[in-house]
Amino acid sequence: MLNQAVIVGRLVREPELRKTESGKKVTNITVAVPRSYKNANGEYDADFIHCTLWEGVAEKTITYVKKGDLLGIRGHIQSRTIQLDEDYKRNVVEIVADKVTFLSSKRSQEEKE
Repeated sequence: MLNQAVIVGRLVREPELRKTESGKKVTNITVAVPRSYKNANGEYDADFIHCTLWEGVAEKTITYVKKGDLLGIRGHIQSRTIQLDEDYKRNVVEIVADKVTFLSSKRSQEEKE
């Protein structure tokens, strides 16, 4: 069996580092990944992919990226169920990142201008 995912897209919002009850560092990010084809209106849609980053990957990512930066993410797809209330459960699908590559930075582009 193989469960591996690679995506390239732009960071949707600023990442925030948190700690779990057991003390592990984690951040959740969302990456906008444009589709490779146009919709009926002639525009490119995007998929918003949720990613979870743990420990060192999380720390390095929040240190070096800002909203709008282009990222490459390699990891595996994971699904889990969240109990929102007594009668409602929600299935969440996300990428758990093994590696984040910083491909470009809006900050460095703004400094050049």
